[in-house]
Amino acid sequence: MRRFTLCLAALVSAALLGGAGQPAPQRLYQAYSDQEKADLDKISAYLNGIKSLKAGFVQIGPDGGMDQGQVFIQKPGQIRFEYKPPSPVLIVATGGSIYVKNSRLNTVDRHDLSDTPLGLLLNERIDLKTNKAVIGVVEQNGAIVVRARSSSNRNDSNIALVFSTPGIELRQWTVRDNQGGNTTVALQSLETGASLDPSLFTAPQKAVKQSSRQ
Repeated sequence: MRRFTLCLAALVSAALLGGAGQPAPQRLYQAYSDQEKADLDKISAYLNGIKSLKAGFVQIGPDGGMDQGQVFIQKPGQIRFEYKPPSPVLIVATGGSIYVKNSRLNTVDRHDLSDTPLGLLLNERIDLKTNKAVIGVVEQNGAIVVRARSSSNRNDSNIALVFSTPGIELRQWTVRDNQGGNTTVALQSLETGASLDPSLFTAPQKAVKQSSRQ
């Protein structure tokens, strides 16, 4: 279950994806080629234009298992991953925290939002060229892939965000866990500018157990 929750949404639960080794040197703005700068600028402009988003998603885990659900984003700082049954997982980021609820176990785990690279999607203003989590960008197979790391203690990327091109749109992301397994989340029917109910981003709570009558 721990591996599942760590991988289910790279930008949400990457806070728990520890990495060994010394911090990698920060890549300076001037280190990017002109094409890389242009690609990062295009993607930054696209992300800055999104105030809200909803989409379906399909998640493929390291063991080939598949889960489906919906994701909702309201900027700044709010996201909800709502999994379809039989998955018991619900993830909500709000108020500076990330909550992972397991309804089967009746548990809610909380983590600090500031410990994640969630700003790649949720910050109000984004500049990927200067974001310390971003360590590379490449065009391949008709897409732009932004590579990032979940922690400054990592020397390599463990998150890859894939955007379509020339019409920029977020398509999927993949996260590699500490055991080398990859989890990919592919978006479907993405809709930006959606009007979202604020209650979607209420921190989840444990179910209250009813006491039995004597």
